[in-house]
Amino acid sequence: MTEKEKLLHSALEGSRRDLSRLLSMIEKGEELSMPEREENPDYMILGITGPPGVGKSTLVGRIISYWKERGKKVAVLAIDPSSPRTGGALLGDRVRMDSANSGEGVFVRSLSTRGNPGGISASLMAMSKLLSCCGWEKIIIETVGSGQSEIKIVAFADKIVLVDGPDRGDIIQAEKAGIIELADLVVVNKSDVPSALKVAENIRSAFSFSNENDSPEVLLVSAERNDGIEEMMELIQSSESPLWRSRIKIRERLLSLWDHRLMSSPKLNQVIDDIETGSISLEDGLDILSG
Repeated sequence: MTEKEKLLHSALEGSRRDLSRLLSMIEKGEELSMPEREENPDYMILGITGPPGVGKSTLVGRIISYWKERGKKVAVLAIDPSSPRTGGALLGDRVRMDSANSGEGVFVRSLSTRGNPGGISASLMAMSKLLSCCGWEKIIIETVGSGQSEIKIVAFADKIVLVDGPDRGDIIQAEKAGIIELADLVVVNKSDVPSALKVAENIRSAFSFSNENDSPEVLLVSAERNDGIEEMMELIQSSESPLWRSRIKIRERLLSLWDHRLMSSPKLNQVIDDIETGSISLEDGLDILSG
């Protein structure tokens, strides 16, 4: 067997160390031949997105605990901001997850954005497939923050939770960006703060002006106090994504794969140099990279 095949066999047998090594290879752009995963009705990729500071990581910790208590194996891919010096992930999110080090049933991996357009790497698809093949039933993807780029989370997640906080007011930006239209559930965290109720009412009011009948539920929770978590999980499980989202998912997957191929092309730096010196045009560069 090749080295990759040995690592894959070991990871499939339960080696977390070799699973981590394979994830690192995938993150660097290496391809991995994986077996087809068996159908599992419990399998879900859950996307958690929202602006910084609203308690996403604390909420993820509660989700981990909820699924772990029900005997599910949970893996988290936490997309952290990249270090401008090393390009690696800044691992703050792993520290804030209460359940990150809670035994064999939980696997947490921090990823850097590595300059990927939209802050989300196309390698997430391959990573999620590997985790599924290795027996992880629930996969959580936590993104860097909310904004126009965060619409890319729909390319990877089966369900999307948009998190906001009582003191942010960023839900308007999410509405402008379009991510609010793709959410299966909108969660206002820190429900113990008095202004949280007003934020939730404002979001519901915004939905009431829409002509769509498939607006997501808006729920108040407190991740810190563990309030509303069970209701949130029941809504996540029972929510049904509208049919029109499947087309957007395919489009975003294609765009993410294109971005990935562009960023990982061995010709990229030479093309940039040639465009900079004026020896080729942008259109010529695009033809070279897509050829």
